[in-house]
Amino acid sequence: MNPTRTNNRSSRSRTGGPAFGTDAGSGRSSRFGSSAPSRSGGPSRSGGYGRRPAAVQGEFALPKTITPPLPAVEAFTDLDMPAELLAALSAQGVTMPFPIQGATLPNTLAGRDVLGRGRTGSGKTLAFGLALLTRTAGQRAEPQQPLALILVPTRELAQQVTDALTPYARSVKLRLATVVGGMSIGKQIGALRGGAEVVVATPGRLKDLIDRGDCRLNQVAITVLDEADQMADMGFMPQVTALLDQVRPEGQRMLFSATLDRNVDLLVRRYLTDPVVHSVDPSAGAVTTMEHHVLHVHGADKQRMTTEIAAREGRVMMFLDTKHAVDRLTEHLLNSGVRAAALHGGKSQPQRTRTLAQFKTGHVTVLVATNVAARGIHVDNLDLVVNVDPPTDHKDYLHRGGRTARAGESGSVVTLVTPNQRRDMTRLMTAAGITPQSTQVRSGEEALNRITGAQTPSGIPVTITAPVSERPKRSAASRGRRRPVSAARRVSARQSAFDAAA
Repeated sequence: MNPTRTNNRSSRSRTGGPAFGTDAGSGRSSRFGSSAPSRSGGPSRSGGYGRRPAAVQGEFALPKTITPPLPAVEAFTDLDMPAELLAALSAQGVTMPFPIQGATLPNTLAGRDVLGRGRTGSGKTLAFGLALLTRTAGQRAEPQQPLALILVPTRELAQQVTDALTPYARSVKLRLATVVGGMSIGKQIGALRGGAEVVVATPGRLKDLIDRGDCRLNQVAITVLDEADQMADMGFMPQVTALLDQVRPEGQRMLFSATLDRNVDLLVRRYLTDPVVHSVDPSAGAVTTMEHHVLHVHGADKQRMTTEIAAREGRVMMFLDTKHAVDRLTEHLLNSGVRAAALHGGKSQPQRTRTLAQFKTGHVTVLVATNVAARGIHVDNLDLVVNVDPPTDHKDYLHRGGRTARAGESGSVVTLVTPNQRRDMTRLMTAAGITPQSTQVRSGEEALNRITGAQTPSGIPVTITAPVSERPKRSAASRGRRRPVSAARRVSARQSAFDAAA
């Protein structure tokens, strides 16, 4: 069930690729961080790839597909996938493919490279995941040598991808390993040594494991870049290109993202061969089921308004610029009687995982976060996102807002704007292709309640504790096996006490 590659990659040698530790990415004129020769053998140029200048904003010209793509399908059963995988889809309640899945899967299953763009919540994970699992099924990885790699920018997105793909991987007996920072590197080394066909990784931790000799990419035949533009924005491009230079040169590449700008132009031109290009939405497009509100507020009234919005019925995600601001607002909300929790890069990964779980179950109703939560977090039925601090980039706005109105659901994005922020906000909305509803509001007003559901908080301080979970009951058979041991221990204890008394 692993179709033969349909395009020739014999020219994709990486012998001249950069090694880890190069400083090519230190300057802005060489932000892509690679001094390796181009595929065609030509030298790389300072300031960009080929003749393209070092512009990092705006759309780039999408590559033209030479080989016509296969037509889209309307049902998963129309695809050449293992019966076990189709059964797993049905068991998970996934009955019909989303547009990006129906369009790209026929081509990725045939081994074609794909450049896919779709808004958050459009189904990109299964679009690349089902093809990767199908084409890897039936193979077995050697220790420390995965067969497929999914690169993501953040720990949260890595965990979400892993969670989404785990039931399907199990159905075809493939092993997944998640390799991210902030978690036990020993456990990750153990998973790789035990053999994992598919690795979901952030670039930094994967680089560390390769440097230690605990992972090799020379057997990776399928590579996925998820949210590549964010990896570029976060400064990961040198690590990403170095990792891509280590996988099998003839392998398949899939690049999926919600936005495609010139930050990822190099990746497309250098690593994708005759890709099938599919775009569900333009980069600046807005989700039609999402309402956008700009609330013009007075600075002195902003905290009170934020508290009233947080006290609404139902969950809300609030974004601020800095970790300290997130912690301060969270403490204030808790003291005001709102069940809030903080999420930012200063928290350990176990803390972040626990906080997300509490928010998803409703144990916490307000998630206060930095941009670390702007991608890679899926929460069902989240209908409100609030930009307490307006973002500085239109992509950040789109990705923050993308936490709501996912997969066809409706939702609202509210941005609190003080007078000195109005001009910048107007520019940002224009760049995002959005015409918001603007309203002048103050705390306690009906308009604030109508738009956000705001209400007066209880004022009774709350403390968030871990929810109590019932301990699983032992089966009768298990209890039967343990009773003789427990009884023997009690007899032994009584005998010891008797001996001591004597």
